[in-house]
Amino acid sequence: MKRGAVETILGALVLAVAIGFVIFGARVIDVQADGGYQLQARFLKVGGLERGSDVRISGVKIGSVVERTLDAETFEAVVTFTVREDVSLPADTEAGITAEGLLGGKYLRLFPGQSEQTLSAGSDIARTRDFQALEDTVSEIIFLATDAN
Repeated sequence: MKRGAVETILGALVLAVAIGFVIFGARVIDVQADGGYQLQARFLKVGGLERGSDVRISGVKIGSVVERTLDAETFEAVVTFTVREDVSLPADTEAGITAEGLLGGKYLRLFPGQSEQTLSAGSDIARTRDFQALEDTVSEIIFLATDAN
């Protein structure tokens, strides 16, 4: 009888710890949807940018990627993302996909412009920079080095 009570208490403790890890994990990966307004940008290459990836300006997170879809007519990747309500982006803002490092994840980097007009909810960012993979850069360097001869 005593053994059954100890096993029940230990089982409840393990279950409580497991639930704690799930809650902690959900907060760390930021599963909750960010508030704010949505914008879109079109790219030829997104390079592994995933739903939930950060949207940053100067390294500061201001939103999240909500969706990646393919435009069936132009075959461009359409990235929908949120931006915090307190951030007003100039109309000539540029978007680019950047890697956090050689092995790090990808994030959407915004380069605010100088326009007096601002982007409103549902707007498209017209100027984009496609993802530049390390392999692309290395092959360009090799091509330039061998072309010079």
